[in-house]
Amino acid sequence: MNPTRVLIADDHAVVRAGIRLLIDRQEDMEVIGEAGDGWQAVEQATSLRPDLVLLDVTMPGLNGLEVASELRRAVPDVRLLVLTMHDDEAYLRQFLQAGVSGYILKKAADTELVAAVRAVVRGETYIYPSLTGVLVDRFLDKPEVTKERGSHGKLTARETEILQLVAQGYTSQQIGDRLSITVNTVQTHRAHIMEKLELKGRAELVRYALARGLLTGEPS
Repeated sequence: MNPTRVLIADDHAVVRAGIRLLIDRQEDMEVIGEAGDGWQAVEQATSLRPDLVLLDVTMPGLNGLEVASELRRAVPDVRLLVLTMHDDEAYLRQFLQAGVSGYILKKAADTELVAAVRAVVRGETYIYPSLTGVLVDRFLDKPEVTKERGSHGKLTARETEILQLVAQGYTSQQIGDRLSITVNTVQTHRAHIMEKLELKGRAELVRYALARGLLTGEPS
């Protein structure tokens, strides 16, 4: 049987190198390419036609959700496994809706990542164990933050920009570097955003932004 052909899409070279070493140690897997940003991921997946793409959430160019959407159209047969640090149900829901087959956290053990790759290639859906309870809660229709609370129409253009970057997974330091403002300024904007939208904490902020399409830059 031919080995599973894997493309790694992550903007950190050290992370890609570690995953490559892990994957290439497996007799039934091989890394056929790496991508450091979203556009490279789409280009390489389209040209190399891997069996599976290991996909990060926060990348330059296109973010992980945008890459997933592009690949579902361009190479619908490729399997997508999200490998991320974001332990948040809002991200999980968005990616499942985008058609990914698995969602695993970077803190997972090496053996768990390998098991996730194999499961997804078999046609199964793999979700990191700590997040499976989210799906149960959704099924039972437990209370959640309402999508109607507040309105991002109340926000300034800069606040909306920062809200979008928070939803895309950027830290305050990364946002400050990207927008050429201080971390304190970013945090002040975030406080104003949460006050205007009547939200409490980062999780609610992310859920609010994702519910309105801000992860892909298309506010509703």
